[in-house]
Amino acid sequence: MASVKEKVLAEIENIATVLIELEKVKDKPNKELVVIVGIGAYLQNIYTGMENILKQILMHRKIPIPNTSTWHKDLLNLAVEHKVIKKGTADKVGKYLFFRHFFAHTYGFLLDEAKLEPLMNDLPDTYFGFKREIDCCLAAIEE
Repeated sequence: MASVKEKVLAEIENIATVLIELEKVKDKPNKELVVIVGIGAYLQNIYTGMENILKQILMHRKIPIPNTSTWHKDLLNLAVEHKVIKKGTADKVGKYLFFRHFFAHTYGFLLDEAKLEPLMNDLPDTYFGFKREIDCCLAAIEE
């Protein structure tokens, strides 16, 4: 069975791949709807990867993830409470949680490119800040 570090590093690798693909399309002018929907999927993928990383670290620490309708938000709060990530980081990541919820419950043709732009532009800062904090957690894990 893979260790927590191996699982987290696999997620980090997957997120890196998605970031590369997102960079290829984010600045293209006059995006077709299918590209806009693809951007939405990439944003959702990256959030899901960050969420999976938090789950792995919390489970490794034997911190139960609530089985509630608000577990996604609860997960971010637990990560802050248990010093996996900082509150400011959780707030930034929370914007992508909100988007993930919207994206999962809407039709792709309703996506607005102008509303995706701030998420795309803020993503590198948000993700790499998140990753720095996760790297610190990984360094402290003894397996």
